[in-house]
Amino acid sequence: MRAYLVHHGEAAEPGVDPRRPLTPWGRQQVERCAADAAARGAKPDVVWHSGKLRAKQTAEAYWRACNPLAEFCATKDLQPADPPVWLRDRLRGESRDVMIVGHFPHLPKLRAALLGGAAETLDAAAAFPQHGIVALETTDEGATWRELWRVGD
Repeated sequence: MRAYLVHHGEAAEPGVDPRRPLTPWGRQQVERCAADAAARGAKPDVVWHSGKLRAKQTAEAYWRACNPLAEFCATKDLQPADPPVWLRDRLRGESRDVMIVGHFPHLPKLRAALLGGAAETLDAAAAFPQHGIVALETTDEGATWRELWRVGD
């Protein structure tokens, strides 16, 4: 089972647009990273996003590029301040490849929780790529994970 953790593209500042859609540059970032992910074989069975506009727009781009037949939906446990263990525990019961589109600081903490450490203790050179994607894999139903690849600015 694979999990693809995706940080949303660059979003408008709240003072510009309180809904915080992707900026034109953010759309370009997302399209480029999504194409790269698809070229690396990312083909999720389901795409989950936080429900925030910037995450939904990012998820849509990855969904189109990687697998437009995948299930696509907003889901709980993906807000910036949500404890990452909630989603880690949900992934333990998941057999499908899942793409998760969300926010900082949740995604770096989720990556750390899956890899068995705290975000602060994992290699600084392997920090979560802003506006990028990290692909992880488990072969033991989510007990242990390993990082496969990453794309980002």
